[in-house]
Amino acid sequence: MNTEIQTGGFEQRVMAAVLETSVAWVRSFNDGDTDACVRAYTPGAVMEAKPMGRFEGRQAIDDFWRPFMASGATDLVYRDVKLHVVDAKTVELSASWSMNVGHGIITCERWVEEADGAWRLLYDAFEIQEQYGATKS
Repeated sequence: MNTEIQTGGFEQRVMAAVLETSVAWVRSFNDGDTDACVRAYTPGAVMEAKPMGRFEGRQAIDDFWRPFMASGATDLVYRDVKLHVVDAKTVELSASWSMNVGHGIITCERWVEEADGAWRLLYDAFEIQEQYGATKS
């Protein structure tokens, strides 16, 4: 059996699954669906939003995203997306991002496949490089 083909197929499968899940997260964000965004994190997830701080667990992450999304933040776009397959159940994503209120970089979204087959964020580290204000278009 050809191991290279198996590895390539495995990597393509998990990268496609994470990319699809990430696109769905961005769509939920742009639709203002905070509940869907927060459900995309594991219960014990850690989010580091520079310079805003570190948020541990779904409730703390919800407490960050809910008012931010309610303030009018939208039009989120990821660019220059890079995926790194760590193992069969872990993929890391990095990218640049922009939205109507600013732009920055994602240094690491660590997506993990959980027992129910869903991919969720275990770790989310991003940086706000420039803020425009609450509702700049």
